[in-house]
Amino acid sequence: MTIERILELISKKHPETDLTIVKLAFEFAKEAHKGQKRQSGEDYIQHILETTYKLAEMNIDIPTIIAGLLHDVPEETKFTLDEIKKNFGREVASLVEGITKVGSIKYRGLERYAENLRKMFVAIAEDVRVVFIKFADRIHNLKTLYALRPVKQQRIAKESLEIYAPIANRLGMSELQNELEDLAFPYVYPEEYKWVIKISKKKYEERRGDANKIIKKVWQKMSEINLVPLSVYGRAKRYYSLYNKLLRKDMDIDRIYDLVALRIITKNADECYRVLGAIHSFWKPVSGRVKDYIAQPKPNGYQSLHTTVYCDDKIVEFQIKTKEMDEEAEWGIAAHWAFKSASNKNATRIPIDPEKLKWIKGLLNQREKIQMPEEYLEKLKIDFFKHRIFVFTPKGDVIDLPENATPIDFAYHIHTYIGSHAIGAKINTKMATLDASLKNGDMIEILIDKKRAKPSEEWLFTTQTHLAKDKIKQALKENRIGIFRLFNR
Repeated sequence: MTIERILELISKKHPETDLTIVKLAFEFAKEAHKGQKRQSGEDYIQHILETTYKLAEMNIDIPTIIAGLLHDVPEETKFTLDEIKKNFGREVASLVEGITKVGSIKYRGLERYAENLRKMFVAIAEDVRVVFIKFADRIHNLKTLYALRPVKQQRIAKESLEIYAPIANRLGMSELQNELEDLAFPYVYPEEYKWVIKISKKKYEERRGDANKIIKKVWQKMSEINLVPLSVYGRAKRYYSLYNKLLRKDMDIDRIYDLVALRIITKNADECYRVLGAIHSFWKPVSGRVKDYIAQPKPNGYQSLHTTVYCDDKIVEFQIKTKEMDEEAEWGIAAHWAFKSASNKNATRIPIDPEKLKWIKGLLNQREKIQMPEEYLEKLKIDFFKHRIFVFTPKGDVIDLPENATPIDFAYHIHTYIGSHAIGAKINTKMATLDASLKNGDMIEILIDKKRAKPSEEWLFTTQTHLAKDKIKQALKENRIGIFRLFNR
């Protein structure tokens, strides 16, 4: 990697931008890291350049690009944060300080590990761009894991799967999430990785061939009705994502219909719906497989129309979205940082919905309430980083829950009163038990009895969220105290 490649990438997207400050930052970093080597044997400056190139790919603002070049300077060299502030300004220094505070989240005892994670969440809450740099840094570290001892490889890769990739998912950054997962996959689950590669190779080739034929048909049919999209292309499912889906499909790859999903990019949302109607006029849709994530976006902001159709003798999934939706699906919250113009004034930022970062405050509140690091880490993995589903209230509000959550988890998420007084549930207007497993897109209605507030001890064994478990335990404790007082009057 060279600084010229980074400058070329930025210039290609923003030809009017003055990149003098970026060149100066590179020279500063090059001098600071002079003579330093990585364990892989390469010059340390290569890690800095790889990290920065990933940030440039994200089309992020200039201060973040500069901070990427300088992110390891205070911790790894003799140069200080004050020198960075003096040469490159307060904003860049603040970002570098955020990265320095987070430091290297090394597993040196649970207590220190939990505290370092908390520092990262604080840094994200203060300026989410810090985590963009951290992601870019981690991706290159994963690419050079081969140079480390097996024990360290396993720790870093597992941490990437359990912490970093889920954070990227929560921020809607699917491109970074997928890259983190695929780089970590062969180190955490080596046998499973080999198996997925083996069974998918032939299928991928078959599906790519089918996809190319269908893409030609889409262009032809759309031209005939004067509804020409901006682009149509196939996107192969990433290996770790495929592995997780195979786990849910009894390891049967023939049941994976989006192995190569077709994406249709349009000019605007209205055109998305017109294209959807056209697709359904060409090919018969599969019942229950039409999803409108434009009217009802996923909690991480993802928007698109999904439909699965019978195309000749094949079952094919289409994703229909605008160019802006496609970019946000890949880079998520990073898409809200517009690039700095040539005048080097502050970047114009698209306002970020506070709801998208609400979960970070929840993470910080959890650490304040919990004393034991083991319990804190367990709650992180289940309540915040476990594979997520989203369900709806009868009014259409989106509720974000961990996989295998039950109506009880849903009820307590809405309100403690609803959970404590729940006597039944309806899932998609049909009666269901309170311990049923919820699925993506379910609409949930909780039936309550205002005169009855008796959470069952059995609920503790079926609920998934710690919020629900804590509320149930609290109610059971209060009931026991009440009964004790009643019998001791």
